[in-house]
Amino acid sequence: MVHESQITKQKQGSSPAAATIYENSLEHLLDELRRVDLIIHSRIERWRSEQRTEIDDLRGLYISEDEVDAILQTPSGELEKGIYPDPVSERIEAAAGEINRKKAESLKQGKELRLHILSELFHLNAFEIDILLICLASELELRYEKLYSYLQDDVTKKRPSVDLVINLLCSSLEEKFRARRCFSPAAPLIKSRIIYLSGDSHLPLLSRHIKVDERIISFLLGADEVDQSIRDFSTIIEPKRFFEEIISADDTKDALPGLIKRQSGKKIPMFFFHGPYGTGKKMTAEAVCRELGLSLLVVDSKYLKGSEASENLKLVIREALLQKSSVYLEGFDFLVGKDTEAGVNAVNLIRELDNFPNWIFLSGELPWDPPGLLNNHSFISLAFHVPSFELRKRLWSSFLKGNGDADIAVLASKFKFSGGQIKDAISTAVNIAMVKTPIGPKLSMEDLYSGCKAQSNRNLVSFARKIEPRYTWDEIILPGDIKEHLKEVSGYIKYKGTVYTDWGFDKKLSLGKGLNVLFSGPSGTGKTMAAEIIARDAELDLYKIDLSGVVSKYIGETEKNLKNIFKEAETSNAILFFDEADALFGKRSEVRDSHDRYANIEINYLLQKMEEYEGIVILATNFSNNIDEAFLRRMHFKIDFPSPDEELREKIWKNIFPKEMPFGDDIDYSFLSKFKITGGNIKNIALSAAFLAAGDSCAVKMEHIILGTRREFQKMGKLCIPEDFGEYYEIVRERILDID
Repeated sequence: MVHESQITKQKQGSSPAAATIYENSLEHLLDELRRVDLIIHSRIERWRSEQRTEIDDLRGLYISEDEVDAILQTPSGELEKGIYPDPVSERIEAAAGEINRKKAESLKQGKELRLHILSELFHLNAFEIDILLICLASELELRYEKLYSYLQDDVTKKRPSVDLVINLLCSSLEEKFRARRCFSPAAPLIKSRIIYLSGDSHLPLLSRHIKVDERIISFLLGADEVDQSIRDFSTIIEPKRFFEEIISADDTKDALPGLIKRQSGKKIPMFFFHGPYGTGKKMTAEAVCRELGLSLLVVDSKYLKGSEASENLKLVIREALLQKSSVYLEGFDFLVGKDTEAGVNAVNLIRELDNFPNWIFLSGELPWDPPGLLNNHSFISLAFHVPSFELRKRLWSSFLKGNGDADIAVLASKFKFSGGQIKDAISTAVNIAMVKTPIGPKLSMEDLYSGCKAQSNRNLVSFARKIEPRYTWDEIILPGDIKEHLKEVSGYIKYKGTVYTDWGFDKKLSLGKGLNVLFSGPSGTGKTMAAEIIARDAELDLYKIDLSGVVSKYIGETEKNLKNIFKEAETSNAILFFDEADALFGKRSEVRDSHDRYANIEINYLLQKMEEYEGIVILATNFSNNIDEAFLRRMHFKIDFPSPDEELREKIWKNIFPKEMPFGDDIDYSFLSKFKITGGNIKNIALSAAFLAAGDSCAVKMEHIILGTRREFQKMGKLCIPEDFGEYYEIVRERILDID
């Protein structure tokens, strides 16, 4: 900073600096502060000459009689003549002239002078720059606090007041009145948060003190860190992306470079990029900014809502100007709602942003259009879709870079991921692989599947129960053609991308690109088990929909619940399993009353969502004759699960017990297969027999199975008679009687 010795040299006629240009911004700032030193020095000399009483130890702590007399003798509104002694005034003018000359030459040679940049960015005139410099002096060197206390005749007033600043810079009452405008809320210094007026807002303007904002101070001193006040929700990015690096639909990627070239002399674009997470919205904004030579200030939009929204937005805009950047508002959906308050907030925010002179990017998931017209920007909405199968293969290949032995076509087909999700899935897979092999991990398909599942949307758990598939093809006992039919479903999942994209079926169909499967048959015939096997074979998550939470007696609620389920399923990459769906998927009834009419609306809505959905849906019903023909037309597969015959029942009995379980030597599978029950009943009997044997501390014997069968019959409401158990009835009769 400037010291007394420097002021002395200037008083003797030395120039602020001998160089012809400023080598850096700080040199220019120091010269300007030396000029301010002269102004302050002049004011101190004049203030001393005007005192009519001797300076004593209590000055500034009380008002003397002589001071009151002096005030009364000065007519109101009298113009002050000769604000500076002539010699000092000449030095101030000479210093200003030399600074302006050097500044002009420095700018011509491309030097960055931050005080000049600040004046250009926020449209500050010379008077406002002087206000800033006077207030800045005490922020950079504490000795100015004493000088300002002295000039204000109060040891507690260490920062300049509005009154002091005006008196330092104005030579007439008219000038002082005009200077008050610089401290109004709409004035650049206040509006752009360059300075703040401290103290009670009810105090007279002249009595309030001025504080320079810390971010402005750090900017003038050469720092480029994001303002501490917005650092928690804002990040500055120096774009490194090229348009050629972006893997996206050609129409979106090709449109932007042409738009950049056509922008000269036209309104500045305000883009609204909408689409799912990871579809390249931020990457595209980076590429645009790189082309324009701008940084990108990324802001979390949820901090622009609420009581501090207006202040935060002003600081964001100020930071973007200081950083020479565009603004990217992430999660803009948070600011746009159906309620009136959200709508008003969004409109106010857009109006404020419209004053920002650079490109603006709004990013959300859902489409949105601003009400009314923008004055300075043109609003451009661009949709970012989940990439097609072909693009997904390219993204997997690009991000994997040959790491691991991955079947890219299978991954792209099974997981309808955006580019960001693919990148996150690979990152998770790498972490999983590193746990197994810390040095030089090589990705396996198992690792990649785990990484993909970690990216799937977990919000489905609020509507459905996740099932961990445990069964394999060897464990399900079905007629041969039924089992082959199920394997065709699994193959459909695996090769969907090849058929629809590589072989062109995608261009032939506008709807119905998902997979809808209907399982029908009596309870316990293996429908849920089959769904688990398909999910395990495809290595996809399986969610069982709880219909009690979907179907509602209130009009419109069922459709709302279905909409939420399918919306979350879009990003879950999971199989939706509607078990025992008869209540929802029955035949559409004739309209006899309003309830029937709304029930049909629910069914029609479900049909619509199933056609639009491109994922996998499995419906299970106990009564296939209740299924409406409209549903059947929309099913890619309809598989009937019959009750097992005697031969299949014997296979189920032999397969139902775990290998670890101890067996007696009296198990008669041929006899057990004669009971006309389903695989679900057999599973219950086997489990019951195991617990009975564990209670007897012995291996499972025929008596345990017979007793378990009897209990299952009772649960089914079937009358148990001795003839049902044949020769084995006598073996367990006494035990049955004891229990009963």
